[in-house]
Amino acid sequence: MREINKGTEPLILTNWRRANPGSSYSDVTPGVREGIRTACADEQFYLCAYCGQKISGTSADTVNEHVEAQRIAPTRTVDFSNIVASCNTKKQCDSAHGSQQLPLTPLMGKCETELSYGIDGCVAGLTDRAKTTIEVLNLGSSLGRNKALVQQRHYLAQAMIAYEGAGPSTGVEDDELLGVLICELQEPVDGRLGAYSPALVSILRNWLAT
Repeated sequence: MREINKGTEPLILTNWRRANPGSSYSDVTPGVREGIRTACADEQFYLCAYCGQKISGTSADTVNEHVEAQRIAPTRTVDFSNIVASCNTKKQCDSAHGSQQLPLTPLMGKCETELSYGIDGCVAGLTDRAKTTIEVLNLGSSLGRNKALVQQRHYLAQAMIAYEGAGPSTGVEDDELLGVLICELQEPVDGRLGAYSPALVSILRNWLAT
């Protein structure tokens, strides 16, 4: 998970809300929903707010996700600061969230330090709220919990090690090299970050800490 800094809401949402005072998200037209989705995906560098997989920002694989669920916060359903772009993968992220509380969210800076990723592709919560969030969103605390997601992160981490020749398993412990890799993973290219880059950054930071 990567911290999301919410920007100014898209003008199409501002205009719609002014024309429809007191309305909720269920009333929002398809064109406005598309504008919200595109704006969210753009400020997230086209990564799912929760799992970090690549998203296109279109309805093909991306949904407008309410961090504070609509049923819990009915007055915030058209509040852009409460909406992020999520993947539409079954049984994880938006699909798993439903109306459950999220004690740790990508709108909090601590999400980058309270979730820790391992080379095996699993994610661990370093606090109780992080553990709860991982389970609510089904982010892969073990291979048995979300095999597909865990394996995707594991394969990418292994590919990074093979390509860069860095990490404990290679015997390379060059802190400068690891620092450069972290910076590269955090730098968008054409407004986009690489798939699962927040998880890869976490793995590299863990190596630096050892």
